[in-house]
Amino acid sequence: MNLKVLILAWWSGTRLWPLSRKNYPKQFIKLKEFDNISFFEKCVKRANKITIKENIFIITNKDYKFHCMNQSNIDEKNIIIENQARNTLWAICLWIEKWNDDDDIYIVLSSDHIIKNEEKFVEMINHSIDSAKNSIITFWIKPNKIHTWYWYICFENNWNFPHNVISFKEKPDEETAKSYIEKWYYWNAWIFMFSKKIFLYELEKNNKEYFELIKDWTSKNFEKLPNLSIDYGLLEKSNNIKITPLDIYWNDLWWFEAFLEFFNEHNIITEFSEVWWKNNFIIQTNKNKEIAFIWVDDLIVVDTNDALLISKRWETSKVKNILEILKGKNKYQTDYWTTVYRPWWSYTIIDEWKWFKTKRLTVLPGKKLSSQLHHHRSEHWVVVSGTAKISLNDKEILLAKWESTYIPIWTKHRLENCWKIDLHLIESQIWDYLEEDDIVRYEDEYGRK
Repeated sequence: MNLKVLILAWWSGTRLWPLSRKNYPKQFIKLKEFDNISFFEKCVKRANKITIKENIFIITNKDYKFHCMNQSNIDEKNIIIENQARNTLWAICLWIEKWNDDDDIYIVLSSDHIIKNEEKFVEMINHSIDSAKNSIITFWIKPNKIHTWYWYICFENNWNFPHNVISFKEKPDEETAKSYIEKWYYWNAWIFMFSKKIFLYELEKNNKEYFELIKDWTSKNFEKLPNLSIDYGLLEKSNNIKITPLDIYWNDLWWFEAFLEFFNEHNIITEFSEVWWKNNFIIQTNKNKEIAFIWVDDLIVVDTNDALLISKRWETSKVKNILEILKGKNKYQTDYWTTVYRPWWSYTIIDEWKWFKTKRLTVLPGKKLSSQLHHHRSEHWVVVSGTAKISLNDKEILLAKWESTYIPIWTKHRLENCWKIDLHLIESQIWDYLEEDDIVRYEDEYGRK
């Protein structure tokens, strides 16, 4: 029997805009307040305490694949790409169908959770392995406050371990949530454990129509699957679900109120100037900017280089409405930061106008950009750190620190970092059209077109 871990890493984090963007969502962001380690990296380290590296798998989409590769030591063959988002039930099915051993135990983790006392967490997983051979195990957390956004679970509170589940309760109102806590209901932590045999047996028994579809993982069949979570599609229907309560700190930082709660619980102080204010909370990614409050209370402020969110407390769930407005205006801030991440690493827009754009490029050791040309712009590259290997048509040159070269329009070119330190360049683009779709790719080791 093997113990396999699946990390779900395709969350978009839309309720955390402008901190989280479509192409660089919350699970990959590194903040000073979290030791500059992303939630995804924390989750991978957590998984390494549960099983060996070869038994850790990540399911994500093509846009996030290289974030996963750059932020973990997981082999590329263990990163599963979901062509279309169909929620947690089908992501799990897609994963376990790859394996033939029905008795292996599978654990599903989310890449955006905070868990403290991980040794205790691993201990509770190990205690649940035998039960996972015959039942689907779900892990739940004892509530520490009234909350209307979490799922609650009612279970048989007896000496049997894990406990039998009686029912699931979704997002109650405040009075109902209070009564649930008084009755010792628990919160859903969205952590699951099962054998392949039991999972597919329960799916066939409780959702036979969709079970038949997953027998053949063609793209046509995949399109027929609804957007269905494991909670709705299986757990609420099955009578073979057991619960392992987790007596640890857990938080799903899905909106800014959860950040505020976490910061308060762990005495994390944000630095800004204040005059006669109370109950304000700020997250700031641009540390060169001073922010001051005067006679304002109960605000949440999220400040990035290119976007500023100001909201009353308890209202940040409406961030999705702001995103819809920005999407209607085709604003890039819905998808990207001023720093944009690529498989080779990143570029940051320093300045731009109608006829020019200046970027700072960072290329990781051993990485290279695609072989490409542009129809509407020329470029000038200046190396500020490291050494660049550059191909211009059929000619290759090396540029050392402070050296530069010119890339004329319609010239086939490629940039590569062959050395063991990061390569940093300043790129100046000049011409009549400077958007990212003016790229004709000839060769690309990352499969882009």
